[in-house]
Amino acid sequence: MSDAVMPSLSVTRPTPSPPWGAWGLRTAAATYLLIFIGVPVLVIAIQGVRFGPMEFVQSLIRPEAFSALRLSITTAALAAAINTLMGTLTAYLLVVYRFPGKALFNTLIDLPFAIPTIVTGVMIVLLYGPQTIIGAFFQKSLGIRFVYDTPGILVALLFVGYPFVIRTVQPVLLSLDAHQAEAAQTIGASDWMTFRRVIFPAIRPAILTGAMLSFARSLGEFGAVVVVAGNLPLKTQTATVYVYSQVEAGNIQAASSVSLVLLAVAFGLTLIAERWLGGKSHA
Repeated sequence: MSDAVMPSLSVTRPTPSPPWGAWGLRTAAATYLLIFIGVPVLVIAIQGVRFGPMEFVQSLIRPEAFSALRLSITTAALAAAINTLMGTLTAYLLVVYRFPGKALFNTLIDLPFAIPTIVTGVMIVLLYGPQTIIGAFFQKSLGIRFVYDTPGILVALLFVGYPFVIRTVQPVLLSLDAHQAEAAQTIGASDWMTFRRVIFPAIRPAILTGAMLSFARSLGEFGAVVVVAGNLPLKTQTATVYVYSQVEAGNIQAASSVSLVLLAVAFGLTLIAERWLGGKSHA
């Protein structure tokens, strides 16, 4: 009997289509990033050092520029420190405890993200201005003036920077294993000991990340500050307001130099925060 010859079966595999869609998406995203972020940053960097390093340094050590940078950095650092403490406590409260109005409380935290900062300044003036009961009390009894003074700048920065720490720490708290805290309490650890030994080490990277983001946001605030503090050189003029005044005066070199410093500080802090949080999440 003759052997039957079986026809060979060939499997036809579909030819992969060129990834035009992926390349198109990448090109569109990269182009958008380059046009709206990369090019403006490059222009500021070039303009800031256009006339050489000596002119750049001279623009920064002018009394008005130096005072504005010092005021911005000190108030932003103080606001970030306060918001770090209160933001961490608020995030812990929202995750651990239940209380009436919790949903509304959680929604109000995001309000500074949505409100125009110039409206924030108007709200502070209406609440703490010398014509109000609260403002008059602070000014007459405690000698603290909010409008056209440093305390007003601090209040404005506290408002705009408050959500950053909360929204950075809250997801990390939600992802923690509750059994670890329960195990610590079963062996006699108090609530404070449990937080300090179990919870805090886990959320510490997120707290530091939120603190740096809050500082960077406060450092670049303009709208609320210019309404509350005005534009008083060597007194209430912050770095962003100084940049605005120099642009209005036509001194682009001075404005670009201070802008470059603010940009470098904000970019450095954001990069550290991204690397810190990213490194911890992949650990």
